[in-house]
Amino acid sequence: MTSGKYEMIVENDVAVTMRDGAVLRANVFRPKADGKFPILMSFGPYGKDVPLKEMMAEAWTTLENHYPEILEASSCKHLVFETADPECFVPDGYIVVKVDSRGAGKSPGKLSPNSPEEFRDFYDAIEWAGVQPWSSGKVGLLGISYYAAGQWSVAAMKPPHLAALLPWQGTYDFYRDRTRADGIYASGFLGRWWLNSVLRNQHGNAKSPYHDLYTGGKTTGPEELSDAELEANRVDYVGDLLKHPLNDEWYQSRTPDVRKIDTPTLVVANWGGLGLHLRGTIGGFVNIASKEKWLKIQGGSYFHTFLQPQNVALQKRFFDKYLKGIDNGWEKEPKIEVQVRAPGDKIKRVAQSTSWPLAEAKHVKFYLDAEKKTLAPNAAPANAAKADYQSMTQGVNFTTAPFEKDTEIVGPVMLKLFVSSATTDMDIFATVCAFDPDGKEMTFIGAPEPFCPVTQGWLRVSQRKVDPARSNDHFPYHPHDEKQPLIPNDIYEVEVEVWPMGLNLPKGSTLKLIVSGIDFERPGSKPPFQGVAWFTHNDHTDRPPAIFNTTNTIHTGGDEKSYLLLPVMS
Repeated sequence: MTSGKYEMIVENDVAVTMRDGAVLRANVFRPKADGKFPILMSFGPYGKDVPLKEMMAEAWTTLENHYPEILEASSCKHLVFETADPECFVPDGYIVVKVDSRGAGKSPGKLSPNSPEEFRDFYDAIEWAGVQPWSSGKVGLLGISYYAAGQWSVAAMKPPHLAALLPWQGTYDFYRDRTRADGIYASGFLGRWWLNSVLRNQHGNAKSPYHDLYTGGKTTGPEELSDAELEANRVDYVGDLLKHPLNDEWYQSRTPDVRKIDTPTLVVANWGGLGLHLRGTIGGFVNIASKEKWLKIQGGSYFHTFLQPQNVALQKRFFDKYLKGIDNGWEKEPKIEVQVRAPGDKIKRVAQSTSWPLAEAKHVKFYLDAEKKTLAPNAAPANAAKADYQSMTQGVNFTTAPFEKDTEIVGPVMLKLFVSSATTDMDIFATVCAFDPDGKEMTFIGAPEPFCPVTQGWLRVSQRKVDPARSNDHFPYHPHDEKQPLIPNDIYEVEVEVWPMGLNLPKGSTLKLIVSGIDFERPGSKPPFQGVAWFTHNDHTDRPPAIFNTTNTIHTGGDEKSYLLLPVMS
């Protein structure tokens, strides 16, 4: 221990025994000192030994070119994707444990991501860590995306040694967010993720392109399995998803009841998580039972912000309080902090509140007018009108007048529509774009789309049923547990949950709402960055052309008062 800091010991491939006798492998980074220390754990399939430079070369290059403060704080030689940098925690008296989940990396067994079996293993890993001779008995969870999403699931199981959660940009809802955007199968992301992020690192995959951070050898263990053996040793992940179009028992066993979680929790969401994590990360915060819980919503790169020294310091302050028992004033931290974005992907200010939605926001109805193609507050058009569009196009646009003063819109968004279809079903893709006073679109960095619109929402109309017990006038909760086919050309009232937004609009800016039947694409953009990157929804088995390639209609005015509900700061 020098200058008040501990030296670090690295122990690779430590055996972690599960209740059924299976042995998973972990890397343990701990202080070179006697005594017991609190644990920070991550658990997942991406590979505890896979270099960030190889798994996400673009993320590493961006770090090198744009985040010198991260490189100044660490050598980054232990950096792997979406998990903590041990060099930033071990010197301050933490033990970092990274576990390869069953069937991934160095851990043998059947690969079954996001399954009850994996959550059970995660529980066992926490309990293993809690009783090791170097452990203080308190385990905290820290990680991004997959390594955040799993935290909700295991925390709902209440492992006794779990003392604190820090899910950084990771949804809890396996159906509505991670696989089916309110009923619509997320084919673009899932196929790519399964092949590139998971199967490359399956245990026994001798063809893996990765090289072990520590040995230069394989990251997938000593076994070399044939293609047939690899296939037999994993679930049919994509096939299983397609077999379950509704939120049935299979799905529900993979989505935790976060209302059971009472562990101290710091939740960090990122505006750039459209299409995967944003809504469910915030939803996890809202729904957990923890009395000690905090929410931060940030802009910028979800991955690089995780590693920035000021955010590592935030993470440490939280864990110092709940894993070390240090009286550091953490309880005075604002319950909710929201970075409000502005043109140029800048942060205008940080709003603080005690509730979500923010108490300072007033929900204002912006009514659609199908005749004028406008979006106007307060007064619905008197005359009924309709707008037809071909579903396989970019649909129909509704635009506001220029805002008469600087305006902030922060919080959850809801779109109420009266719609009809020429067939028995309809998919709604709703996109909100913003334009500055000069008419230039405001775009924002996402993951991985560098030119995201402001926000988006989705809904399969046959799954429009709302659960009134979990809904309110600005938030529709769709259980997605049954289909209610449409009668062609009949009009249906639907509520679309558009994902939250946080935006400062300068005077003279405008908003545009796009309602279509396909993924948003910005005119003139180049694949894959056309507005939603690979968060696309175009699987023909999920969206058969005979049903979804049709004419859709939006009805406005008169008795069909379609509107966009926006949380305008007062």
